[in-house]
Amino acid sequence: MAQLRHPETGCAWDLKQSFSSLAPYAIEEAYEVADAIERNDLDDLRLELGDLLLQVVFHSQIAQEQGLFDFEQVAEAISEKMISRHPHVFGDTVYNSDEERQKAWDEAKEKEKLAQGKVTKDKSVLAGVPVNLPALIECEKIQDKAANHGFDWPEVEPVFDKVMEELEEVKEAWEEKDQAHIQEEMGDLLLVSVNLARHLKVNPEVALKQATKKFSKRFNYIEEQVELTDRNLRDCELAELDAFWDEAKRILKETP
Repeated sequence: MAQLRHPETGCAWDLKQSFSSLAPYAIEEAYEVADAIERNDLDDLRLELGDLLLQVVFHSQIAQEQGLFDFEQVAEAISEKMISRHPHVFGDTVYNSDEERQKAWDEAKEKEKLAQGKVTKDKSVLAGVPVNLPALIECEKIQDKAANHGFDWPEVEPVFDKVMEELEEVKEAWEEKDQAHIQEEMGDLLLVSVNLARHLKVNPEVALKQATKKFSKRFNYIEEQVELTDRNLRDCELAELDAFWDEAKRILKETP
């Protein structure tokens, strides 16, 4: 990377990059790592982890050029953090439950912020969640923070009731033909759905990703069947497409 960034013999593209211009690539590479894991393509995972590591090296090289820090200091910082946050592994501390361990982890993070002078004016327990996270992940993290401070249903049954309540409110807003109200109520429905996923120990981001992938496979099957008849999708009645959908559900479920 030092050679790629060399002002005289380096690559023109690499020389033009900055922390800001590279930020989207780090996010993209992280998603590609997750995709390789989901596909269980371990060889691709090795390659994608390399791409993600490159982003760390790239940022570190730019920082080194500016006299800020280098890659060695990045690695040292995360090592120190992992040691300090795992006193039950690197020390004599004993936690009696996951809840106790999680509480200690959160307290350690707050102490780190204090030591680094990163305490913000926002004293809310919800503070600290990055605003640029995907909406589904942000929602889950916000709810986790609230739950860690006692604002959560102790059992899952009331959450099912709340989902049905919010669904009914979406329908009422739709009947009113008020688009702004419909959007508001849809947001409430999605939020409580994330809460239900939390209570059921399901990662909502992963669940939605899997459902979208399943939808795409079934829709592709419909396209294939329609293509066999030399027609386009718009040439078919909805009832026929629904029949292909049901067929796709049965066949693809049986396919290993």
